[in-house]
Amino acid sequence: MTLVDTGPLVALFDPRDADHALCRKTLAKLEGPLLTTVSVLTEAFHLLQPDSLGSINLRRFVTERGLSVWYMDDPALVRAFELMADYADQPMDLADASLVVAAERLRQRQVFTLDERDFRAYRARFGHKHERLKLVP
Repeated sequence: MTLVDTGPLVALFDPRDADHALCRKTLAKLEGPLLTTVSVLTEAFHLLQPDSLGSINLRRFVTERGLSVWYMDDPALVRAFELMADYADQPMDLADASLVVAAERLRQRQVFTLDERDFRAYRARFGHKHERLKLVP
């Protein structure tokens, strides 16, 4: 399973994006299911513009099960807020925090992101250890 951040979603569905070709190549190489969070989707739809072809195609990608969506429950939301406070110097937004929480909850380390600087700094808690996430591309 690969967790997907906002940047790749925007790049994949907006052919004018500078990272469009890179993200298409990366997507073609990924194995296993793709998963994102509601917070990431919200951010992606905001950046794509609601009436754009990119937004329409992203909605289709989700509804046709190319991308699954993970929903935060109350404890996950509390954990996301803790992470946002812990990484206030970055700062960490809710979309990034939701991906780290999903990684922790689902015990998945792979994240498809263009935001390498921030995600290299983040650590996910697996048991008593805080570990780096595996970033793609």
